[in-house]
Amino acid sequence: MISAILSYEFLQNAFLSGLIIGVIAPLLGLFIVVRRLALIADALSHVALAGIAGSLYLSQQVLFFSALNPVYLGIASAVGGSLLIEKLRGAYRHYEELAIPVILSAGIGLGAIFISLSKGFGSDLVGYLFGSVSAVSRQDLWVVIVIAIVVIAYIRFFYKELFIVSFDPDYAKVSGVNSKYIQMLFMIITALVIGASMRIVGILLVSSLMTIPVAAAIQLAKSFKGALIYSIVFGESAVLVGLISAYHLDIAPGGTIVITSILILLLVLAWKRIQKVRNARAVKEGIL
Repeated sequence: MISAILSYEFLQNAFLSGLIIGVIAPLLGLFIVVRRLALIADALSHVALAGIAGSLYLSQQVLFFSALNPVYLGIASAVGGSLLIEKLRGAYRHYEELAIPVILSAGIGLGAIFISLSKGFGSDLVGYLFGSVSAVSRQDLWVVIVIAIVVIAYIRFFYKELFIVSFDPDYAKVSGVNSKYIQMLFMIITALVIGASMRIVGILLVSSLMTIPVAAAIQLAKSFKGALIYSIVFGESAVLVGLISAYHLDIAPGGTIVITSILILLLVLAWKRIQKVRNARAVKEGIL
């Protein structure tokens, strides 16, 4: 496996991209889960699907798009979708959750239209839907690196404000935090991470990498920073095991990464259950 990685550029691209995504997806995913916005990742991933399908369709019709990496239009679509979600949340202040299914439905609808208009790019689309080790180019790797720098810079400079907005929006307003600005940036950053992850994990499964490691982390962590660390560890573990399994089994990496994440979650839940039984037994023996 190591010799293959050293020999083939596409494997280097896939593993380096996967390692980076294993950090930034759960890192941002923790804030998404804390803010109860997990479905936003699903909505934006479907909007990205519409952008990818649209780019592949336009590549058949317009010469300019034939040379353009579909990832770019997918990322642009996800960013546009994130801005539309924020706009709709402002329009429906008492029913903000309506914005998510509206944009998700729009993404599915547009994606279905472009796919139905296509002339045989179904095989190309499968790699974007479920991820592909062999399809990750050097250009895709550089896109992931740039987006990772943006994500880490955003978390580094706005950590305090994002933490306050996530846990206590009312206190954030009283403290003078520009919640609207922080939220807008957060949505754009989320869209960028989804765009960066779709080559490895796949459009339909990228939200899982942003939420399942976090679900396991919050079972073990005793603080928010602890949850951040656990989320990244579990995310990296899922990506590494998933990519290695996908390479040896010659299957889409998205599925193996997600299943590995679920297995990690089940192990954590089992461990918590064992600990709970042990503690209950110790308390009972102490009383007796």
